[in-house]
Amino acid sequence: MLSSAFLSATNHLLSQSAWARLRLQPHAGRTARLAITPLAEFDFSVAADGYLAEWSGNEAPEVLLRLAAADAPKVLVDGLETAMRNVRIEGNADFADTLGFVFRHLRWDAEEDLSRAVGDIAAHRMVESGKYLVAEGRRSLERVGGNLAEYLTEESPLLVSRSALPAFSDEIIALRDALARLEKRVSRCEKSR
Repeated sequence: MLSSAFLSATNHLLSQSAWARLRLQPHAGRTARLAITPLAEFDFSVAADGYLAEWSGNEAPEVLLRLAAADAPKVLVDGLETAMRNVRIEGNADFADTLGFVFRHLRWDAEEDLSRAVGDIAAHRMVESGKYLVAEGRRSLERVGGNLAEYLTEESPLLVSRSALPAFSDEIIALRDALARLEKRVSRCEKSR
């Protein structure tokens, strides 16, 4: 089930990117495995037309792409390019390089898909509105984070500000040295008794 969803989604992206299919076509028949450890493994091969096809064989795939399950949500949030930075690729160097390049540069053309359902103008406006909302959401989170950091460092000092950190560090070093001197005095007093 997950394997067919992965293949369908990837092939949909490939259908919007002729350059990617052309890049994969020389590797027709080659096999690969995407392992999202420890959750799932997807075995696939490259078809003659450059799309991905389901593959199940007893032999080891030519390329292994490993992604930690903790990094998988980055695909949804930041896209394939960011998630591919965390993927370890092993196997046939030429095929691995091609797969890595294709996965890093595949982009979903949401506007194209929406235009089929609602028309070109509405799709363009929906995508632009979505981009604006995402950008505003990020800016809002940055502002909230900045306000929270300021509150925790200035209003209710639970954290140390960057500017106060060197002085705080010097005070800790002085306290450590004073404590070491006090321990020596106490040990001398105990010995003299």
